[in-house]
Amino acid sequence: MSNLDEKQIKRLRNLIKEAEMNLLAAKELLVSLVGDGEELSHTAPRAEPADGETVVEGVFDGQNMIGYNSKIYPVQANYASKSHLVQGDVLKLTIVDGGKFLFKQIGPVTRKQLIATITQRDGNYYAQAESKEYKILLASVTHFKLSVGDQATIVVPEENPEAEWAAVEAPL
Repeated sequence: MSNLDEKQIKRLRNLIKEAEMNLLAAKELLVSLVGDGEELSHTAPRAEPADGETVVEGVFDGQNMIGYNSKIYPVQANYASKSHLVQGDVLKLTIVDGGKFLFKQIGPVTRKQLIATITQRDGNYYAQAESKEYKILLASVTHFKLSVGDQATIVVPEENPEAEWAAVEAPL
């Protein structure tokens, strides 16, 4: 495959990811306008924010939440790691007085488990499974005391073969 083909494929993948996020945002907007008479699979009942609070919903990209308002919100690595957040999960962020971020997973994507081997390159950790390499959070590596060459169970989105990130579920 030529370098040009690889760039086009990467661009297409990014366009698909953006389209998926726009579709989720459109569904959210529809529910907010007409109600949830037709229950959408990724929505949860909404509580009204308290005074001084802001609520934003969005999609987890492996490290951050991309809000339906197109803003990027950093997700605490420890929360993402311990909650086994997977790329594509829908999150709700409540920003309380003082600017503290409180995340809650409200729409988990369908997951599949894989056995992976931990690798490291350029200071970043990866999980190699089924001929694919997934990025993993450093917080997961330190939490589970993983080393290069160790095996672990990881979870990835079942319906997104283009996912770049995995969540470490447990060491083996």
